[in-house]
Amino acid sequence: MNERSTTERYTLPDLENWSEVARDVNPPIRLGVFGDPVAHSLSPQMQNAALRALEINMQYARFHIRANELRSALRFLRELDFVGINLTVPHKIAGLTQIDVADESASRCGAANTLRLDSKKFVGSNTDTEGFSRAVRSEFSIDLRDLRVMILGAGGGTGHAIAWQCALENCERLVLVNRTLAKTSSILERLRPFFAEPRVLGPVARLEAVRWDEAAVRAQLADIDLIVNVTPLGMNPSDPAPIPARLLAPHHIVFDCVYGPSRTRLLRAADEAGARGANGLSMLLHQGALSFSIWFNREAPIAAMRSAIAL
Repeated sequence: MNERSTTERYTLPDLENWSEVARDVNPPIRLGVFGDPVAHSLSPQMQNAALRALEINMQYARFHIRANELRSALRFLRELDFVGINLTVPHKIAGLTQIDVADESASRCGAANTLRLDSKKFVGSNTDTEGFSRAVRSEFSIDLRDLRVMILGAGGGTGHAIAWQCALENCERLVLVNRTLAKTSSILERLRPFFAEPRVLGPVARLEAVRWDEAAVRAQLADIDLIVNVTPLGMNPSDPAPIPARLLAPHHIVFDCVYGPSRTRLLRAADEAGARGANGLSMLLHQGALSFSIWFNREAPIAAMRSAIAL
């Protein structure tokens, strides 16, 4: 019997033959994350530290599951002795259509990142929402309700979750930016009631969606405080910054949901502009702690989790 390294990745064929693949793994793998890509994920280090801290005899692992494999992967998982699973890119929106029950956090934003198995049925939640809010508060000592927010890549699952949290906390202003505006149309309409009351001075609308091009983004930035990148840009060192430094100003706060061993080009652009910035590690921590609490109905050992990702 041996404990597998948390850097190991499993695949759909592994799930199909799980009894053989995982036979000698100890502690048993009963939690994990589905994603594509998934090799970069620090969730195993963080969640396994939490499991060890509370002496829970199981492991959390990475599963490289492609978009067209999600339905099959979840079907196999139903028959295994798993506690739950996290969903990351590109599964958060699609996953919501393949579960049995969605709680309010998932149903209102149309995306799920945390699934719990209950009698072979999946219950979906979204911890990106509150996780993002806690991260902004911890990094910048400010609440979302005080901010004018721009979300880059608002058409995906994480963008939907963050947009909903901004609305729930009555942020001053919200601008959704996406290359394909059609991907923001549904959530834009559902968010409108939250922004019906005027709060900002001047002619700018409290809620807008704009196409992702430099001219459109530049026109909005004078009336924005917090810029949130939820796209994958920055995961590879060669990726360009979603917004160049010339468009940023010292009053901006930049939150890049991407995390890695070095500062992304977006955060370096923020430094160059004299703006404050933070990467996505704090959001990973807080959404992960909330997921842990959903799975085990107890408070997560957040100090152990924080230490595991060197935050």
